[in-house]
Amino acid sequence: MDITDVRIRKIGDDGKMKAVVSVTFDGEFVVHDIKIIEGQHGLFIAMPSRKLGEGDFRDIAHPLTSETRNRIRDAIFVKYEEVRDEQYDAVASAVDFPASAAY
Repeated sequence: MDITDVRIRKIGDDGKMKAVVSVTFDGEFVVHDIKIIEGQHGLFIAMPSRKLGEGDFRDIAHPLTSETRNRIRDAIFVKYEEVRDEQYDAVASAVDFPASAAY
């Protein structure tokens, strides 16, 4: 199964949730609401889940092997970094500081 599209649908810098992602497989199957979260040891992905009871969550869809999880994670992080860098560049170019400005 090939990852044919990764879409960063929502990106934010406030809080631990950094983005919400949709991943398409073979151009035929999509998984929405994969989250990029900043944890104690860096970024990780959280698969879509639903709340069961007292704070317990269960994945709605998830990879069965660590190799598949790693491929999905890597594709998501590549796209996330592209989108984040594009947003940073757009903000940086919108702010036009004079060369003689003292910082």
